[in-house]
Amino acid sequence: MLSQKTIEIIKSTVPVLEKHGTAITSRFYQLMFSNHPELLNIFNHANQKQGRQQTALANAVYAAAANIDQLETILPVVAQIAHKHRSLGIKPEHYPIVGKHLLLAIEDVLGDAATPEILDAWKQAYGVLADVFIKVEAEMYQQAAEQTGGWKDFRNFVVAKKVKESEVITSFYLKPADGGPIAEYAPGQYISVKINGAGDEFTHIRQYSLSDAPGKDYYRISVKREDAIGDKPAGKVSAYLHQQVQEGDILPISVPAGDFVLNMEKTVPVVLISGGVGLTPMVSMLNTLVEKQPNRPVTFIHAAINSKFHAMKEHVSRLETKYLQVQSYVCYEKPTAEDVRNESFDKEGYIDLPWLKSILTSKEADFYFCGPTPFMKAVYRALQEWGVPENSIHFEFFGPKGDLVDAPATGDKSATNVVVEA
Repeated sequence: MLSQKTIEIIKSTVPVLEKHGTAITSRFYQLMFSNHPELLNIFNHANQKQGRQQTALANAVYAAAANIDQLETILPVVAQIAHKHRSLGIKPEHYPIVGKHLLLAIEDVLGDAATPEILDAWKQAYGVLADVFIKVEAEMYQQAAEQTGGWKDFRNFVVAKKVKESEVITSFYLKPADGGPIAEYAPGQYISVKINGAGDEFTHIRQYSLSDAPGKDYYRISVKREDAIGDKPAGKVSAYLHQQVQEGDILPISVPAGDFVLNMEKTVPVVLISGGVGLTPMVSMLNTLVEKQPNRPVTFIHAAINSKFHAMKEHVSRLETKYLQVQSYVCYEKPTAEDVRNESFDKEGYIDLPWLKSILTSKEADFYFCGPTPFMKAVYRALQEWGVPENSIHFEFFGPKGDLVDAPATGDKSATNVVVEA
């Protein structure tokens, strides 16, 4: 337990962290990777280069400091991060390394303002937080290994089938190389894929949502090829998967993880809203609903640039035809001439509140959504403006968690969210 004095010291540093947080975390990563380059086998290099991970860590440190006297308020966030850590293979021995370099970075950036008293307080606080993470993650590791079909760390899977879903999205069907059973998962969860040989000396680990209902003898992921745009380089891992990995190849993966999952205990209508490759967990949820809850109404809304970029459209259409519980709608930002001739979409432009109100009979539903950051912000603001309760809003964010709540909010920020790297 932290003393009251230590708590007061930590909380007094909140304004400093708000001002210098990203500088501290940027320096932290520089120092840590310089002294422990082996950790580059775990961390996402692209997020490092783009500054996304530095910002995410700064926000996490800021939140920890602001709530150091009531850690129970950040336990849901701890669980979200712990899922990711377990999926990546973060172990207890990594925490002292992180703590050491975080303190060095604070001292480096703040200079004389980082007094021995402040550094000691942060050392104590980090120790408490690290213990919480280690305990939660230990339970997750045990559960992952001991469940039916489970395993420890990474297990080799064969690419049984590779299917092109659109101009930029390809699905990979993965079966265990040892022929044994595989662990169950909840619709909405993800797996980590470990890649060796993507063009440099380090291993790359990426997390991809599972895109089919559980209960099969395979896992399916549907991966978007990240092409170079402006100053943003092409995605090494997605390009490797699309261009190099073929049927019969081996991919090491981790046991499914994540707490962005469909609540199967409820019977209220479900609205699934996706943008681009954000449809992957939504399709998993849709497939599960028609298999397991055939009387539960579900509306599937997908936004894409146009039909060339629209993955799994035929699959969703077949489900809508086959199951009375399913309704689906399509929004194209820039429909092609053929899209217009075929009337293959319901709205041109972007998803907005007036359109949602016109196609949904009620806001009394559970809303799940996933997609690019601007899309996520727009959907979140629309649902807030409509007055949808926060406990009915659930979202998944690809990459380090962004700020989706920059618009005035009603109620607390209790919307479910996890971090999944695409």
